[in-house]
Amino acid sequence: MNVLQAIIIAIVEGLTEFLPISSTGHMIIVSSLLGISKDEFTKLFEVVIQLGAILAVVVFYWRKFLVFDKNRFNFYFKLIVAVIPALILGFLFSKKIDAMLESPLTVGITLFVGGIILLFVDNWFKEPTIESEEKINIFTALRIGFYQCLALIPGTSRSAASIVGGMQQKLSRSVAAEFSFFLAVPTMAAATGYKLLKGKELLMAHPENLKLLLIGNVVAFVVALGAIKFFIGAVKKYGFKMWGYYRILIGLVIIAAILMGYSLEV
Repeated sequence: MNVLQAIIIAIVEGLTEFLPISSTGHMIIVSSLLGISKDEFTKLFEVVIQLGAILAVVVFYWRKFLVFDKNRFNFYFKLIVAVIPALILGFLFSKKIDAMLESPLTVGITLFVGGIILLFVDNWFKEPTIESEEKINIFTALRIGFYQCLALIPGTSRSAASIVGGMQQKLSRSVAAEFSFFLAVPTMAAATGYKLLKGKELLMAHPENLKLLLIGNVVAFVVALGAIKFFIGAVKKYGFKMWGYYRILIGLVIIAAILMGYSLEV
């Protein structure tokens, strides 16, 4: 991986991390198209640059995360409870997840199936009763956390899984999207920390890779700031159907390419 390839992957991450279209799936496909080998550093890079994107959430919602008042403890506690299922399942099935990260076909199928679901979620959940994060209780947060576990399958989209889970729990579209952003912070911080711990020897052996990680995180952070603002506005105005059509189209293109004999694996 060179600097230009790292920047392109980081732009993809920043654009897609908070959209319901699977950032991991897009990075896998773009990496393949760029001819980046699926070595251990590539896998580490595609996880660790998500740290830059989630820091964009902390900056964008800095009052929610950094201004401490009587509601802050409850807010953090809900996030901790919601992230527990993904932490446990992610740890137990880490090897299986890493294996699926090498499969563009898995990405294509899950993008397609998830797209079909997004075509109908706005009609399925028409009468939300939770219009602010403060009204989300601990048990609702936990149930959303279980939905988030679906995103352990590459191509599912952590954002899509947790948003659909939130809407099923009577959250409005915008509140479900925002809670998905908030939940990304502990989820991806834990995933990044775990990946860095596992890959510390790799980084120590090749310190030049640290520069790529730094560049990737900075680019992902800047791009994600714009993506968050855009997505909240689009969700309020248009709902999720357009993302469903996008996922179906991309999923079909990937599946068709593989069936026609084009190799998307490096």
